[in-house]
Amino acid sequence: MTDILRIAVPLTAWLAAFSAVYGLQGLVCSPRWAEAGFDLAAGRAAMTAAWIAAAILQVAFLLALRSPRFASRSAFVRGVSLTLAVVALVATLWTLVPVVTTSACL
Repeated sequence: MTDILRIAVPLTAWLAAFSAVYGLQGLVCSPRWAEAGFDLAAGRAAMTAAWIAAAILQVAFLLALRSPRFASRSAFVRGVSLTLAVVALVATLWTLVPVVTTSACL
């Protein structure tokens, strides 16, 4: 069971971060964000903070999966989980970078 978690958690975390950051972008671009008293700079700061937190979480998963404490005893599971952790880190960096580099609301 824990081997399945080792394999699935990084990509699941990427999916959750993707949904959260783009959901936050939808909130920032809605009239409710301005009604709450925030401006676009605060929205961009919140999205940037969420992106950085997601990247840090992915790096933590990668480092944890490499450590002897959390690594699997199976070489196959260890290889697959590390590969998927790297894929999740790259996906986090690549798919969420538009929220910090492009205009927040088109």
